[in-house]
Amino acid sequence: MSKYIPIIGLEVHVELKTKSKMFCGCSADYFGKEPNTHTCPVCLGLPGALPIPNKQAIEWCIKIALALGCEINLFSKFDRKNYFYHDLPKGYQISQYDLPFGTKGSIVLSNGKTIGITRVHMEEDTGKLSHHETNGVKTSLVDFNRSGVPLVEIVTEPDFHDAKDVVEYLQMLRSIVRYLDVSNADMEKGDMRLEPNISLSTDPTKLPNYKVEVKNINSFRFVDKAIAYEIKRHEEILERGETPIQETRGWNENKNATFSQRVKEEANDYRYFPEPDIPPIRHTQEAIDELKKTLPELQTEKIARFTKEYSLPAIKAEILTREKSRADEFENAVKLGQEKGISPEQIANMIINRPDDLEIHVNNTIHVEALLQRVELENKREEISEEELKLVIQKVIADNPKAVEDYKSGKESVIMFLVGQCMRAIGRKVDANIVKQSLIKALT
Repeated sequence: MSKYIPIIGLEVHVELKTKSKMFCGCSADYFGKEPNTHTCPVCLGLPGALPIPNKQAIEWCIKIALALGCEINLFSKFDRKNYFYHDLPKGYQISQYDLPFGTKGSIVLSNGKTIGITRVHMEEDTGKLSHHETNGVKTSLVDFNRSGVPLVEIVTEPDFHDAKDVVEYLQMLRSIVRYLDVSNADMEKGDMRLEPNISLSTDPTKLPNYKVEVKNINSFRFVDKAIAYEIKRHEEILERGETPIQETRGWNENKNATFSQRVKEEANDYRYFPEPDIPPIRHTQEAIDELKKTLPELQTEKIARFTKEYSLPAIKAEILTREKSRADEFENAVKLGQEKGISPEQIANMIINRPDDLEIHVNNTIHVEALLQRVELENKREEISEEELKLVIQKVIADNPKAVEDYKSGKESVIMFLVGQCMRAIGRKVDANIVKQSLIKALT
């Protein structure tokens, strides 16, 4: 067992799905569009262009902060974060420094551990670099369509000690922003970008004198792998009596390894100062209270209600509520199912183990009726003894040697033909899954 304890904090960037960008009227729907077609003097940082804050983006940022139990600063402001990079057209990013919209929140994990949320703040996204080789010459091209898209940054305290808790927190956070309907949180499209800060200590109550940030990870699986890789790398360095360099690293998914990008900056390196072109922002407590009333029932609240109101096991309630659309479908079906004497758990089982031909169409009465009919059909199925089923399977196998040979040679789709022959031979409604499993067992 290692003598070192991982100390991990997280920074998560969430792109909001507003129609326009953070400080201009350009469309924020940039993904897959022709490069540099969603730009204007403001998001290109041209001289004399002035930013105008997106009110909806600010309100959505505050809603995220409220959902995370944050205190909301009634007086806030934007700041300039100064640094040079090719995807940053102005040479600075409009962000928030000492007066973010939300502070001091928390999320409680399933194991009861509380993860502190340090801050929730609003900023603008950068452009995007793509690297090419033309006529043997390596070049980097910049697409500024993403530049200026509203971005919320959620920063935690260094409260994590293992990757498992990190992944659960990230899944909960993604659920919250999706339930709020402020972001699609599609990591493959860059809607949600994950950045763990990792260090090792022999004393979990003391922060080490270094930390390494792994930037822009786009999947929970890669976060898990990146943390494991960094923990091993740090252990090896510390065992040599050295201290890991405080730096920013990237994740190479092909090599399953991190790589150095740049020495990590401190806050004073960014030379923060108040954004002079945007006045400070004031909110009344009444306005924040009204915004809080618009928050939907979130996943953790739905899980608690589903287990109590519908007597569902916690694991089934958790699966049903991973997506709001699935939770809504379940409750719509429960309402209609009451008249037919169908229990909530029967409906839950049908949705969780959904056949391929029953896709989700929320609030679609015809679809919900089809789902309930399927449950009723399941309820009407008769039992079949093991002996009877065994005899039927033996006869079907004997009568269909070609199909049996095809199945054994790798054509697995043939199994459904054989299941159909068995169901026909039985002559009454029984559970096709039981028939299928028994048939597979007999054929192996």
